[in-house]
Amino acid sequence: MRIGIAGIAGRMGRLLAEEVTAAGATLAGGTLRPGSTKSPPSGAKVLPDAATLFAAADVVIDFTHAEEAAPHALLASAAGKGLVLGSSGLNAAQERAVAEAAAKIPVVYAANFAPGVNLVLALAEKMAAALPGAAYDAEIVEMHHRQKVDAPSGTAVAMGRAVAKGRGTTLEEAGTESGRDGHTGPRATGAIGFAALRGGQVVGEHTLLFASATEHIALTHRSFDRRAYATGAVRAALWLQGRKPGLYSMMDVLGM
Repeated sequence: MRIGIAGIAGRMGRLLAEEVTAAGATLAGGTLRPGSTKSPPSGAKVLPDAATLFAAADVVIDFTHAEEAAPHALLASAAGKGLVLGSSGLNAAQERAVAEAAAKIPVVYAANFAPGVNLVLALAEKMAAALPGAAYDAEIVEMHHRQKVDAPSGTAVAMGRAVAKGRGTTLEEAGTESGRDGHTGPRATGAIGFAALRGGQVVGEHTLLFASATEHIALTHRSFDRRAYATGAVRAALWLQGRKPGLYSMMDVLGM
């Protein structure tokens, strides 16, 4: 299987290249982000643009930036190639573009590719179903490295969606609270709270708290190495081989 990597010289791109080789797949090459001065991994083929990358690969893994999600999904659809998308911070229009591409090609789109995080998401949904919003406030606290540009993180939002789903609603209908400052008034019942911390080089920490008048329950996941995401993304790319068009999640890949 030929796997291409968008942004192959970045931190994730380099790890992905290593994991593609370790998995026994063929590294079809990769692209550099515009203006990048970083060197690609040794021996990796640098292709001039994303269109060339999709032509050369069976599946492309993209962890670059939300702004690239829609154009890359369009290129994948036009080329008839699979797409593994790990970029966070997509807006509604960008997510629609990915969903439209998935009508023609197989796409794995996930907020997080680490197996442990996906297990936490499954547990979050079950816990929320058992702990009603009228009695248990749900708060999500996440911390990432200082370079991260979107907040809350995609994984934190996925946690919020899991909680809402467990309670038979959506995140939009449940309502969210974040960035509390000053005289905010009492907390809204049933809303899902978010707090985003940024500093240092934290790979990723997420904690889901259920707080009632009588008890607190915490569910936490900590990432110590980005390789967990790279290993999961390559696993997803290999899983796509022979799949029908559709929008899949990492939970589909893991059989959860």
